[in-house]
Amino acid sequence: MNHLLYPLMVVVGIIAGLCGLSLQLPSEISLPQILLYLLIIQVGLGIGMRPDLKNIFKNFKPGMLLLPICTIAGTLSFTFIAAMFLRGDNFSDVMAVGSGFGYYTLSSVLIGQFKEATAGPEAAASIAALALLANVVREMFALISCRYLSKRGYGITAISVAGINSMDVCLPMIIGENEDSSGSQLVPAALFHGIALEISVPLLVAAFCA
Repeated sequence: MNHLLYPLMVVVGIIAGLCGLSLQLPSEISLPQILLYLLIIQVGLGIGMRPDLKNIFKNFKPGMLLLPICTIAGTLSFTFIAAMFLRGDNFSDVMAVGSGFGYYTLSSVLIGQFKEATAGPEAAASIAALALLANVVREMFALISCRYLSKRGYGITAISVAGINSMDVCLPMIIGENEDSSGSQLVPAALFHGIALEISVPLLVAAFCA
């Protein structure tokens, strides 16, 4: 039943809008802004409430920082190259889209809210839709390729390709069939990699949208 909750909430919102129901808030505060703050708080809560968070930091090694740094640097480098070919689009907007690392829900909402004030609602919605599509495609590519890479001994590469999804949906494919040996050694790196990227998404998107 949980998968029906999201479309149901959309329908409820549409009906409420048609009926003219809305929260009366002070002019300097908007409902989307409040929801955005709550969404970012939820990201922090999700990280802090992970039952394996203590083990992740207990098994942390300084070298593990290199993996998310390389993922961020590689993603932004190729996004920069793409921005050079997309001359009709604003450079910073393209970089903001690339900063989602597969986190399509948060990145698209952030971009839509940040750009609305400077580019207008229509342009902001267009950029947010592009961010949603780009990051969904990245997750789909990761789901297809991670198992293939892991089976051939490229587990670290699979983690980087997975982006933020290395800590959840792509983790079983990254571990592969060797969960008791080499695959289990990838778990702390994959989890830390995903958490590091989850923290970086709001920071990078805000920086490029500014």
